Amino acid sequence: MSAIGAKPAAGAAVDTTAMVVGIIILLLVIGATYYLFGSGLAFMALIGIIIGGVLIGFGVHFVPVGGAPAAMGQAPGIATGVAMLAAGAGLAGLFGGAWAAEMGVVVATITGAIGGGLMMAITCMFVNFIYVFGMGIPSASGKVTKDPITGDTQPEFKSQGTEGHGLPFVSYVGGVIGGLFGGAGGTLIYLVLLDLYEEELPAMMNALPAQIVPIAVALAGMFAIGMFLVNAVLAAYNITGTIEGPHDPKFKRFPRAVVASAVASAICGIVAIMIVAV
Repeated sequence: MSAIGAKPAAGAAVDTTAMVVGIIILLLVIGATYYLFGSGLAFMALIGIIIGGVLIGFGVHFVPVGGAPAAMGQAPGIATGVAMLAAGAGLAGLFGGAWAAEMGVVVATITGAIGGGLMMAITCMFVNFIYVFGMGIPSASGKVTKDPITGDTQPEFKSQGTEGHGLPFVSYVGGVIGGLFGGAGGTLIYLVLLDLYEEELPAMMNALPAQIVPIAVALAGMFAIGMFLVNAVLAAYNITGTIEGPHDPKFKRFPRAVVASAVASAICGIVAIMIVAV
């Protein structure tokens, strides 16, 4: 209960008690799954779900999100919420990965990562077009004096009374990286669940393997999308508002989100596994 009632840590600080409790819960879920199902497909599916959730939670911190202030040109980033933007990148990656599912886990996961990264690259490009040509404002960061990648100075382009505006190059790169992680994580969750369902559902439903493929695909897709949204929302709470990308001080908060995503993914994963493995 101490973890539940703990006060949120400010900045990059870590609530040690909450982190320890979270890790203990994670280990208990993993241990219970191993005890119930052994080291077979169900256990490996849980491990894949946890890894996928961690990739999503970590990747969200790269995505430049400006929310309502960005829409008014008063903060860098894309003018939408963290969870919505991350979900868009993840779903784009998930569709790409699902298309390549028959080519194996490695190829499909890479395909999903490319899909998520491509979606973010296109989104960031058009967002900058709107900022520069539609609103007439340059890209400027309010968190650093120089772009960590290009070395371009920022203060002289930043308007007074704002936290910056547009999408500096480092934010653009961060968005693509976040899309890669998110797409890979969502695809990995889908693939491990699909393998599990295709293995367990024929005996459970007394049907031929070919007959249950549509059901397996639908179930795996629904759970993958749901888990993606869970992890994206957890990361959004950790970010609390806007973030410019990997150069933003808020990026240092990611360890909290990684632990939270691992625990949430493990709990959601055991539910997704038990509907066919019990």
